[in-house]
Amino acid sequence: MPDSAQLHDDACRRGVSGYIDPVSGLYVMTSLYLRNRGFCCGNACRHCPYVGTAGEHPDRAGNLHGRGTGQR
Repeated sequence: MPDSAQLHDDACRRGVSGYIDPVSGLYVMTSLYLRNRGFCCGNACRHCPYVGTAGEHPDRAGNLHGRGTGQR
């Protein structure tokens, strides 16, 4: 069974928005999809491309990753 990193890479190569995690059974969105969406939803997505090194959204000072409003 492929691991989540392999599934993520495969989904990105195929240009699909996500994949089913083999352990949890949950749908996981790819970093490509999340980047193209254009903003951080604040739900601590596994492949969020907006997480800064301090765990903050780089465009909004003080918006801790996982505690956003889900709005732009």
